[in-house]
Amino acid sequence: MKTLFRSTLLLSLLLLLVVGCSKQEEEPAKKPSPHGNITKQEAKVVVPESVAGHWKAVKIAVQDKEKSSEDIYTVDIGYSFKLGDSDLRLKVTNFLPHFVMDGMTLTSLSNDPKNPAAQIVITEKGKPVFKGWLFSLYPNTHAFQHPRYGFSLVGYVPTNGEKGKKG
Repeated sequence: MKTLFRSTLLLSLLLLLVVGCSKQEEEPAKKPSPHGNITKQEAKVVVPESVAGHWKAVKIAVQDKEKSSEDIYTVDIGYSFKLGDSDLRLKVTNFLPHFVMDGMTLTSLSNDPKNPAAQIVITEKGKPVFKGWLFSLYPNTHAFQHPRYGFSLVGYVPTNGEKGKKG
């Protein structure tokens, strides 16, 4: 009787080990992230009614490091331009005259150009290489790094007779 009990107990333990091992193989242990469970989420851009339609274009300075030159392009919001003989195309998607970040929302506190920022997308040979912001007051913040070109926001053009920076 003791032998039968021991055999059943041993068989049960062996079965538990086999089932437990196979479940571990099916579901590998997840290592916790040192930053917790973070998923990359894109910030939402909200252009307030007090800003929408009040700005026509932005002025972007493009520095050519090889030629030691700079050209200023006026680009309408929502439009793009091809950069000279390069394979780069720059599109201005949004302009916020008083840029602020509130959690995952990017917006403008007012229509006054207190912290002007332009959201741009740069593509090379049709593929996106940069999506981010150019800041007039902080030109090096999150700046796009390119071996030949540098980009900065140097002005903005209102839709009506209001004056924009540098023109």
